[in-house]
Amino acid sequence: MIPIKPISNGAPAAPIGTGPAQAALSFLKPGALQLTALPPLSLYVHFPWCVRKCPYCDFNSHEVKDGFPEQAYLDALRTDLELALPLIWGRRIQTIFIGGGTPSLLSAAGLDRLMSDVRTLLPFDGDIEITMEANPGTFEADKFRAYRASGINRLSIGIQSFNPGHLQALGRIHDGEQALKAVEIAQANFDNFNLDLMYALPQQTLAQARADIETAIAFAPPHLSLYHLTLEPNTLFAKYPPAVPDDDASADMQDMIAQLTAAAGYGNYEVSAYAQPGRRARHNLNYWQFGDYLGIGAGAHSKLSFPHRIVRQMRYKHPQTYLAQTAAGAPIQEEAEIERDALGFEFMLNSLRLVEGFSPNLFAERTGMGLNRIEQQLDLAEQKGMLYRDHAVIRPTPLGRRFLNDLQEIFLSD
Repeated sequence: MIPIKPISNGAPAAPIGTGPAQAALSFLKPGALQLTALPPLSLYVHFPWCVRKCPYCDFNSHEVKDGFPEQAYLDALRTDLELALPLIWGRRIQTIFIGGGTPSLLSAAGLDRLMSDVRTLLPFDGDIEITMEANPGTFEADKFRAYRASGINRLSIGIQSFNPGHLQALGRIHDGEQALKAVEIAQANFDNFNLDLMYALPQQTLAQARADIETAIAFAPPHLSLYHLTLEPNTLFAKYPPAVPDDDASADMQDMIAQLTAAAGYGNYEVSAYAQPGRRARHNLNYWQFGDYLGIGAGAHSKLSFPHRIVRQMRYKHPQTYLAQTAAGAPIQEEAEIERDALGFEFMLNSLRLVEGFSPNLFAERTGMGLNRIEQQLDLAEQKGMLYRDHAVIRPTPLGRRFLNDLQEIFLSD
């Protein structure tokens, strides 16, 4: 899952032009946005249950104790989507991502029903990418063949490590053998899949990190997501921090990853994303290019553009609360328009993660503002040697990529 944190009246918004919050066409606020075209639209579906909560995880996930209400949750997802339809009339879905939690806990029949409901309600792009997250330990060959038959055409597998000791330290429910078996099942059923791995793990050595990356590359996955372990607030690791590699050791691991992936033909196109040619994650790219996404399910976030405003939403987080609120016709807990002063930062926060950067025209297309809106910050970043720009591209320099947080913070100030 891609955690781009977005924001409520608790009721579904009205379609463009039918309510006071939407009546921008007849009466524009001073400084209202002027989007000449709406960006690509993706759908995110959140599944909030896991077998066990990992000590490093800060996503909205809850341990399955005595099962989970699959049919009730699928009912709620359909209702949630139906309530959101007026906000996206006429727009085709380019990508779908089913994340969690552990969506692979869904039965084959449950996933088939979900895909049927979504396909009934939404128009799909002809070449739509449909990704589902899955964790080793929940892999059954027959079930994954059924997932493929239901329309899933890309899998994202939460391996994290092939080392049994590190998997135990991370609280994962699978072991090294199950991790290997999961990749084999994915290879047999999907021609497009991603492997998620982490590095700078508790007590991990450079040699152990190398072994993980070499094992992953040996399977020739079309895509790799390689994340530095971070100790996020409100997690067990934040409360009881494990001993992790220091900055120098972590930097050595990053250098090793760059060398191994490049030698194997993987392009590093985003901070943590590596892809074979033509295999970039289209759903994630839409986030990083400040595209739109509708999020349904417990705690899901949305970013939706209209001709004169851009809105963020967040659904109720706790599954039971979400079920009750959705049944009452009000799944949205928070909703707010992105203020004009914040748009430049929000755009740059995402787009600066891309190694190749972005076209200057994209800023105007996605924010409805001229690039001169952030001219001072661009100048400062360029002076610091953290940003390169010309008429065709704006991108972080190697220094900017190394100190990405510092580069992004430059755009916080107006």
